[in-house]
Amino acid sequence: MPSNARATSLTRRGILAAGGALGLGAVLAACGDDKKSTGSSASASAKSGSWEFKDDRGQTVKTKSTPKNIVAFTGTAAALKDFGVEVTGVFGPTYVEDPKTKAKKADVQAGDLDITKVKVIGNVWGEFNIEEYLKLQPEVLITDMWEKDALWYVPEEQKAKILKIAPSVALWAAGKSMPSVLQRHADLAASLGADVQSEQVKKDKARFEAAAERLRKVAQGKKDIKVLIGSGAPDTFYVSTPVRPTDTLFFQELGINLVVPTKLDPSGWFELLSWENVDKYKADVILLDNRTGTLQPEQLKAKPTWAALPAVKAGQVFPRVTEPVYSYAKCAPLLEDLATALENAKKVS
Repeated sequence: MPSNARATSLTRRGILAAGGALGLGAVLAACGDDKKSTGSSASASAKSGSWEFKDDRGQTVKTKSTPKNIVAFTGTAAALKDFGVEVTGVFGPTYVEDPKTKAKKADVQAGDLDITKVKVIGNVWGEFNIEEYLKLQPEVLITDMWEKDALWYVPEEQKAKILKIAPSVALWAAGKSMPSVLQRHADLAASLGADVQSEQVKKDKARFEAAAERLRKVAQGKKDIKVLIGSGAPDTFYVSTPVRPTDTLFFQELGINLVVPTKLDPSGWFELLSWENVDKYKADVILLDNRTGTLQPEQLKAKPTWAALPAVKAGQVFPRVTEPVYSYAKCAPLLEDLATALENAKKVS
């Protein structure tokens, strides 16, 4: 979903608060075909010394050798790290700065990245320092894609200049179920030289699959529990549609009973509710956007209509990782936490 500040189809909150991202209306390229071509090109590259990868735009990116100087969207960089690929620079929410001490701590989207060892060329929406990007001598730029051909966190007004510096790779972060998106990130990491068959990756994947099966079984026994996906802003509460974000799409496939908003905004990602009407949808559990810049439960206490919601009174509000880090290591806990929340949830609406 989008970020705060832009309640339009281009808002980081407007889209992602929706549970997905900008109004993405295109259908993803067939994942199976991509996996076949990626696998063969990766092995061919290893023999020839060149590198190529077919991304989710359907574009095949080629370089003379496997890229080492990689600049990526923060969440994508965090996923690559979990698979065994290090990046040189990042853009997107990477750190949060204490207003008093100016000390920096990793943003929720940075995963296990060491934020002191990567060059941050942009930390907020619309920020991308081209001069610093050039200094890094990037061999490839990698980012998410929430809408066809739109490069996540690459400012549209700078896009033409940025794309002249190095080739780009875009992977879907919406419109496909989470397992498919995870596989594509694994494909990319493998092409970049990662051992995605390592014992650690196998262990992480097994954990993810076990968590998915656990969540499926929990959902079967909790069909009466209604789950709402939401995000809070000072003047608006966003109720996300579950059919586009990779996580909620997967939750639906596993059988979780998710609230489906009926009056979506023009982007098609969410319904905007005033705080006076925040009780429009009955919900027993609320999954609340955990991203920096969104209102969290402590801040929401000041809103009487929020405090009056049955799920809030019952203590059944849980954080939602709205922009997941697409590695098995990071996505498995999301499923485990939700399974635990639903196991203990009571019907309150």
